Amino acid sequence: MSGPLPRGEDKARTVRVLFDTIAPRYDLVNRVMTLGMDVGWRRRTVRELHLPSGSMVFDLACGTGDLCRELDRAGYRAVGLDFALGMLREARTDAPLVQADALRLPFRDASADGITCGFALRNVVSLPELFAELARVVRPGGSVALLDASRPDNRVLRAGHALYFEKVVPLIGGALSDRAAYRYLPRSMAYLPSPADMVGMLRAVGFPSIRRLQLSGGIAQLFVGTRA
Repeated sequence: MSGPLPRGEDKARTVRVLFDTIAPRYDLVNRVMTLGMDVGWRRRTVRELHLPSGSMVFDLACGTGDLCRELDRAGYRAVGLDFALGMLREARTDAPLVQADALRLPFRDASADGITCGFALRNVVSLPELFAELARVVRPGGSVALLDASRPDNRVLRAGHALYFEKVVPLIGGALSDRAAYRYLPRSMAYLPSPADMVGMLRAVGFPSIRRLQLSGGIAQLFVGTRA
């Protein structure tokens, strides 16, 4: 996919079609292009919740259920949500699954002890709306752990990462899945505000303790914090 990045409802349609398309081989491509590091990133995401066993955790943009399985293993009660039906059809998890938009969560206020989200912040139409929904649905004292791709701060690592992410990842995706989709995904990093801006946005809606963790030298990032 070339040209300007889609916005608004056009972005929502593009993302839904893209993930429906790549769903059958999504897990395989993830493992190959991250050299298996995505497994450890998800486990770290779940560990950072620091919630009691049995806590109810909603996993937004759950995809094929990787984080739901990690949540189950950690003793949490997971519910997965995704708006791409193709991803839900490929899901391998015993957790209940819901097809819905993360910007309009079908849950009551303060109904979750925690929320996780893996690699979807750059795919929503509006981060402010997403963060407001997190604040609405997570109970006071509950936790969020939001995982996404990032760019290393170190200039040398950043240059190497850019070469890999922008040139090699589309080749891997094209060989194993859909070339157009995996050309779009590296470009979608442009949707993300600066880490400082995202921390500020989350603090403003009710997560004053939010902090950003850099993983694997800064190629992934994790935002974790507690609802005030």
